Amino acid sequence: MTSIEKRVQDIKEDLDFFEDELQKYEYIIDLGKKLEDLEEKYKTPENIVHGCTSQVWLVCEKKDNKLFFKGTSDAVIVKGLVYIILNIFSNSSIEELKEVNMDIVYELGLSEVITPNRQSGVIGMIKKIKEYALKA
Repeated sequence: MTSIEKRVQDIKEDLDFFEDELQKYEYIIDLGKKLEDLEEKYKTPENIVHGCTSQVWLVCEKKDNKLFFKGTSDAVIVKGLVYIILNIFSNSSIEELKEVNMDIVYELGLSEVITPNRQSGVIGMIKKIKEYALKA
């Protein structure tokens, strides 16, 4: 099991703890409140994630063959999704990130909680992370 798969499993277990969709939704919103603020200088067109209904910015930094991500959104629920994605993928090796499977959204079980538009936004974030890995 890769470190990314382990983190996905951990988040899935956290989400599975809640009995209904509303509780999961509120949990995701609470996670978004933990997200560090992203400086205005990073809110540029090249850092925007495409495929999201809301505005999402994702920034990448490379250290010692690993990639670290920061991000934010202008929507409360999406901030929580950004938090989840950053927790899963940040501090991963470039090789690991290149191999990432888009099915992660379904593995997390987010499809029960978020709309199809939000799901495509999550996929957009993962694609952006893969792009960063391929360029690194």
